[in-house]
Amino acid sequence: MTRYFVSYQGELLLTKKGAIPTGESPSFPFSPESVLSEMEIGGRKCLFIQLEAPIQHEAFQMVPLRKCYPILSAEDYRLSGRCVELIHFNRTHQYCGMCGATMQWASPISKKCTHCHQEVWPSIAPAVIVRVLRHLPNQPEEILLVRAHTFRGNHYGLVAGFVETAETLEEALRRELWEEVHIKVKNIKYFDSQPWPFPSNLMIGFTADYEEGDIILQSSELCEGGWFTKDNLPEIPDKASIARRLIDDWALR
Repeated sequence: MTRYFVSYQGELLLTKKGAIPTGESPSFPFSPESVLSEMEIGGRKCLFIQLEAPIQHEAFQMVPLRKCYPILSAEDYRLSGRCVELIHFNRTHQYCGMCGATMQWASPISKKCTHCHQEVWPSIAPAVIVRVLRHLPNQPEEILLVRAHTFRGNHYGLVAGFVETAETLEEALRRELWEEVHIKVKNIKYFDSQPWPFPSNLMIGFTADYEEGDIILQSSELCEGGWFTKDNLPEIPDKASIARRLIDDWALR
């Protein structure tokens, strides 16, 4: 049974029951040219399809990728993210960056120039995200939380930022903390990582302990921030993000 991962402008095609469409043949219309990639994953064929328009059918629904997190299994959500990333890759690599000629698919995850034969793969932008804890004498443990101008809603999250050229992950972490909140940390430890297909990032999570510095917010990026105990946490990110896992790993223990 084939699984169909189908997307249009960041929304996924799901059945009305909230599942990835499956079947020997699709029960929705699409052109063969809209199939970006075909792979066998876990012994099952998977088609990744880019729609030219949303499908409106009583048996299906279009759901934004992030809202699919509590609906789909972990594997299907990850593969849905791959679909969105392949669409982004296809849209941004229509022409060769070396000679300007048109590109065509060379494998399920790469494109090749029709003139100079330069082959390219989807590029991933690594970003670090860090949970910083502060341990003051005779005080409850605190976590550093911030709210960026770009956040939707009123939730607070963790300091995060992209890794720059020639930086290690740890260097990027220290730089982001200094730039955004003007503090230094110690005891940096790897926590976990998460593909973040919005559109093509890899979030690499760390934990660290506060060392020194008073919070000075980078006003161009942050509007609020401070130290919070487990008893006075503000609204935090939803469970789709590694930020929430980092916070829960501390708050729920």
